[in-house]
Amino acid sequence: MINLETPKKHRQLIDQAHQVAMNMLRPISRKYDQAEHAYPKELDMLAAMIDGLADSGASEGAGATGVRRDDKADEKGVKNGANLASVQSVAEMCWGDTGLTLSMPRQGLGNSAIASVANDEQLKRFEGTWASMAITEPSMGSDSAALTTTAVRDGDEYVLNGEKIFVTSGERSDSVVVWASLDKSLGRAAIKSFVVTKGTPGMKVERLEHKLGIRASDTAVITFTDCRVPAENLLGSPEIDVKQGFAGAMATFDNTRPLVAAMAVGCARAALDLTRGLLEEAGVEIDYDRPAQVQSAAAAKFLQLESDWEGGRLLTLQAAWMADNRQPNSLEASMAKAKAGRVGSDVTLSCVELAASVGYSETELLEKWSRDSKILDIFEGTQQIQQLIVARRVLGLSSAELK
Repeated sequence: MINLETPKKHRQLIDQAHQVAMNMLRPISRKYDQAEHAYPKELDMLAAMIDGLADSGASEGAGATGVRRDDKADEKGVKNGANLASVQSVAEMCWGDTGLTLSMPRQGLGNSAIASVANDEQLKRFEGTWASMAITEPSMGSDSAALTTTAVRDGDEYVLNGEKIFVTSGERSDSVVVWASLDKSLGRAAIKSFVVTKGTPGMKVERLEHKLGIRASDTAVITFTDCRVPAENLLGSPEIDVKQGFAGAMATFDNTRPLVAAMAVGCARAALDLTRGLLEEAGVEIDYDRPAQVQSAAAAKFLQLESDWEGGRLLTLQAAWMADNRQPNSLEASMAKAKAGRVGSDVTLSCVELAASVGYSETELLEKWSRDSKILDIFEGTQQIQQLIVARRVLGLSSAELK
């Protein structure tokens, strides 16, 4: 039976993540929001600490993790594993700062892709790399299957050609997980992911984007021109299975979407915590034992925001728990991403409104959190795409039947 209470074995890790967020990330949050594209050197020490925890096995979920479909569920009962620990610790880190969390060395979205799709040999070979993930292209919009980047086999190498945009940590990472098609005539089934090491000839970081939020995180445009990648760097199986279709890609999304949802949950909670204090200072009483309709408008609004936030949090925990227990969670991952992404934007912007001039000014971080949270409703699949995926799953329709 599923239990979404914080497991005892994870509490120490989550408490440590909260302390890091409060004492290390929050104090430098504004500094790196204003110094866009400057690398937060303070994160190097923090990354070393996380590496040490992961290497010692003392804190399951301290690093990037993935949904391993080839493993069997724990036959002795339910498991609260690395995915559940990861979403909870990521939420705590984003309570401190979302952009800085995304900038953590060796904790990129590409690391989760490797953890989800790579075989055992590749997992060992790419251990310790800092991998960003390159999916989106200028002309594909939100349809990942419409990518045009190609990978052509040439002996013991693949030759990549194409352009990727919005690559998180695209300049700072050691390697990039690039999604490309082996044969466009075969559609989604031919899409595979490749680990391309930085410095590979033909790979070029063209520019860094200036953004509304998460400014501490670099977002790059990367081109691949006759870029030769060893065949062994194709993640997972090189075989094109038309019946399996987009399964390799979806295995990655099933893991990263709950992580992004957790980021939204953490950022929104930061806004709620601060706004609650500001309302109390202004004399607004929030009474959890009285109906919202008999309280002040501000208190009633705050109660509604907390209720929505709790829904997003529980959906996120459910998707991660299912991954730990090797249950198919594609539907739940999209539900969590859709709910938490929307709630994150609604909560942070509403908190700015509730705090009035204080919320709009830079004297507090509320306005920053409202800017940061918006991307969490967009990347890893927009709100509209998530709702479309949920509708297909619920109705039992294919992508061709429901567009």
